Amino acid sequence: MKQFVISILLAFLILPFTANSSEAAVTFLDVDSSHRSYQEISYLAGGNIVFGTGGYFDPNSSVTRAEAATMLGRAMNLNGTKRATMFKDVDSGSFASGYIQSAVEKGIISGYSDGTFKPEQPVKRGEMAILINRAFGYGGTESISAANALLEKGIAQGISTGDFGYYLEIKRADFSVFLARAINYKYRINASAEFGGDLQIMADSLNVRSGPSTKFPIVHELPIATKVEAAYRVGDWVFIRSAGVEGLVHGAYLTGTYPSFMNKPLPASTPLSEQMIIIDPGHGGKDPGASGYGIQEKAVVLDTALKVKALLDKTPFSYKLTREADVYLSLSQRVSLAKSVGGDTFVSIHANAFNGSANGTEVYYYGTSATNPYQSDSKKLAAAIQNRLLAAWKLYDRGIDHGDFHVLRENSMPAVLVELGFIDNKEDNEKLASAWWRQEAAEAIYLGILDYYNEKGYNVSYLYNNVN
Repeated sequence: MKQFVISILLAFLILPFTANSSEAAVTFLDVDSSHRSYQEISYLAGGNIVFGTGGYFDPNSSVTRAEAATMLGRAMNLNGTKRATMFKDVDSGSFASGYIQSAVEKGIISGYSDGTFKPEQPVKRGEMAILINRAFGYGGTESISAANALLEKGIAQGISTGDFGYYLEIKRADFSVFLARAINYKYRINASAEFGGDLQIMADSLNVRSGPSTKFPIVHELPIATKVEAAYRVGDWVFIRSAGVEGLVHGAYLTGTYPSFMNKPLPASTPLSEQMIIIDPGHGGKDPGASGYGIQEKAVVLDTALKVKALLDKTPFSYKLTREADVYLSLSQRVSLAKSVGGDTFVSIHANAFNGSANGTEVYYYGTSATNPYQSDSKKLAAAIQNRLLAAWKLYDRGIDHGDFHVLRENSMPAVLVELGFIDNKEDNEKLASAWWRQEAAEAIYLGILDYYNEKGYNVSYLYNNVN
């Protein structure tokens, strides 16, 4: 009899987790076992991904942007430590402040061009689809494609009218259902997942859990060198299968080859605050630069640089202007300043002149790679800014080219010199003389800098919102 009982217990231990398993004793007075979302809400609550207030979950309330960032942040194990954010309407003491900042840094959610996050604004179903796509790497970038990805995976379903209800506010119960399905495929409409790859356990004994954190219960333990297959990632965790055992394990304890169909991991959080951008308004003081039609280059480029500064001030980037007033600095002083503050990117702003017979926009970089290790990055930066300026000002395209200028040649960072236009050409001058067009140029330079950092793998997607 004793041997029979032991056999039954062992058989129970290796049963895979199912969607009907009882996750925890977490219950809510307004979500009983007959509620349509009971299983999914209980699952998330058991892993401390969702909470209630005073014993109530309030399933029919709309999900706010702060709540969405928090729920996704907990699911993806982001840093939820309360702290200052880049948004003026998110207090550092807010329950969501840490998750909001982390989700923004990961490219899951973004703020608005006025520097706000609007934490209490309800989330629409279409927005929900985009957020889950970003968090889980499904590839949908706008409402329709994001919704289709969720529908195809059995994570979401339409509403009674037969469409997706893109502009309807998402309820707490529905958001919980979709999030639980994204985490654990066994909650999906058609519960199936593709497994593959050639992986092994590296830990002496690895806990397999029902969810993506140590707050979820253990469903099994796998010894070192156990071969497993993988289905998808949930943050740093991986849904695996091995000899009938299924569940989530931390990816740090797996080695081998993942299947090609796996969703991509979230990008590493690279602190943009560690990137120092140098903006260099050319000339100044006793050196007016070029002139034409009553305006001087030194004034035009300073105003443009100050407008770039205003945009950079809305970002986590560190930045420094070589001058913020009508003062003179030698070329060597400009380079020395950039080096002394640990510059990572250098953008010098100028206006051209050639007897009124030439026109157009161009950007220079130092193109001799034999003597400058930053030639490749400088060229990328030049191309990014040139493309944005052409789109904004629509002047003649003079292209990007090698320029043997002191501020490029002697610098110790990727560096470019921007020639906005020809100050002695009537058409170009009209834009250089206009505060409105200088703002357009500043935004183009700012966007070009973002494009450059985006190409290098930094998460700057949310910073594009600073330009209307």
